[in-house]
Amino acid sequence: MPPTPLPRSTPEAQGVPSRAIREFLAAVATGGQELHSIMLLRHGHVIAEGWWTPFAPSLRHELFSVSKSVTATAVGIAIHEGLLGLDDPVVGLLPDDAPAGMSENLQAMRVRHLLAMNTGHAEDTLRALHSPERNWARVILRRPVENPPGGAFVYNTGATYLLSAILQRLTGQRLLDYLTPRLLQPLGIEGASWDRCPRGIDVGGWGLAITTEDLAKFGQLYLQRGRWGNAQLVPAEWVDAATSSQVSNGDPSLPDDWTQGYGYQFWLCQHGAYRADGAFGQLAIVMPEEDAVLALTSALSDTAAVVTAAWGHLLAGLSTPGPLQEDPAGHAELGAALAALAIAHPAGSAVSPMAASVSGRDYDLAPNVAHLEGIRVVFAADRAELTLRDEAREHRIDCGLGTWITGTAAVPEAGSFRRTRRAAVAASGAWTDDSTFVARLQVYETPIALLVELAFSADEVTVRLTQNVSFGPTELARSVGVARDPRPSALT
Repeated sequence: MPPTPLPRSTPEAQGVPSRAIREFLAAVATGGQELHSIMLLRHGHVIAEGWWTPFAPSLRHELFSVSKSVTATAVGIAIHEGLLGLDDPVVGLLPDDAPAGMSENLQAMRVRHLLAMNTGHAEDTLRALHSPERNWARVILRRPVENPPGGAFVYNTGATYLLSAILQRLTGQRLLDYLTPRLLQPLGIEGASWDRCPRGIDVGGWGLAITTEDLAKFGQLYLQRGRWGNAQLVPAEWVDAATSSQVSNGDPSLPDDWTQGYGYQFWLCQHGAYRADGAFGQLAIVMPEEDAVLALTSALSDTAAVVTAAWGHLLAGLSTPGPLQEDPAGHAELGAALAALAIAHPAGSAVSPMAASVSGRDYDLAPNVAHLEGIRVVFAADRAELTLRDEAREHRIDCGLGTWITGTAAVPEAGSFRRTRRAAVAASGAWTDDSTFVARLQVYETPIALLVELAFSADEVTVRLTQNVSFGPTELARSVGVARDPRPSALT
């Protein structure tokens, strides 16, 4: 049986003018910020939804640190089931991973400190995982705990991993499997995936992938204080604690949504709201005073700008609790705007006078930080066949010319082709001038897009490989390639 979708309604029937939602979309577009999907709920009804092509309703999207909020939810359920308590010592719950000669600060660390990100560490322990050690819990617990737990907030993804490791040890199940009958199935969430560490433990602090509607359901569950239909899936008192300030993370008097306090793996916002927040704009913003949820997936360079736009354009529109007079024209305009959402193709032409002379030529690249060794493009009337060569193999991607072609391809991990993974990719390209071809490779179950720029001249090509968003530099490589075979060919 397919999962039950959330009920749909017009914005006006739920007290929201369609105009306010259009203005929010326009503000985001004007600001140049890249959204991938939006779903706005009011009074439990979806009143606006849209996906920027090639993203689509059925596709999962990597949520990065939204995963933390789901991990904390599992902890709340486990506490309710009597499996652990907030004041249980962390080392007592992971006895096989605790180091010898433990410091007083480590011994004082409790579950509540992992949840509130005030473990006493001076920096995120995630950095420790660059170690070749397979046992991540042991690596994290060996890190110095410089300060007494319970003090200052330090964002700490390693702390969330420890929560997942604790739950797996207590339940004998992966976090995802533990949550499936307790949370995911009742919400109608199917096909969720979660990245795992070398020992098979769900990483907790990132790695969860679900659809936009699933994300909206999670926000709605919290808005309803853990209740779904006739079932209390998450204890109401846990929802209240998780979304209340457990530790200060700045000056709450500032108009800043990153200084309002931090709960149990939830960020508090201005205007009495709170959010599950993942890198590059994966958001479930819950607005209890407005009885509303805003779910977004994105590739944002400035998340604060989009959150500020939501306050500026949506809050006033959410101020009326009862229905408004229907606005068929306004609703139609909103529907047209949502239906037209799309990631922009590379701007330019499908043809170039240089295409025939460079088509099919192999170019060997000078050494570069991405470890990309060669490149070839074969042009046809409706597509460009792009082949990227690393030191071990070739990776072919078909790019539409002014359209998206979908398939799977190897994409680099951490900016290097020395480590790749297969992923769903939509590709589109264009000649930006007579000698420069640009392809966008949209990894469309993630925020990531790779941009490949090829500037041809005589028997050389200058390759520039960039990424739309990144935890490090967005320019992955720049290299000059020399043609190996000067004979042109064409795709038949």
